[in-house]
Amino acid sequence: MDILDILVIILLLTGLFFFLGGAVGIIRMPDFYSRLHPAGKLDTLGIFAMVTGFAVYNLHHFSIESLLLSIKMFLIVFFVFLSSPTATHSIVDAGMRAGLRHWTKKKRKG
Repeated sequence: MDILDILVIILLLTGLFFFLGGAVGIIRMPDFYSRLHPAGKLDTLGIFAMVTGFAVYNLHHFSIESLLLSIKMFLIVFFVFLSSPTATHSIVDAGMRAGLRHWTKKKRKG
């Protein structure tokens, strides 16, 4: 195992960590609006780390085809970076228009 393989493993595990954190955040948050934050942020970071790991692994045996494929992978990440905040904003806007209320902490009696 050389240094590139270790780097790929670290990047893939980092991406898995972010995806797992996003899933836990979606489950643990109290309302619709709060759940969108980990869904948008952590999934974007997860896809960046994982695709970077795949691109580095793909460039292990360097050729023009592997370089072009890695560029295509980063273009996918670029479009996810553009579309994820836009989609999250649109979902929040749809929730606001539907009359979904924000979560508020209830006071305890006593």
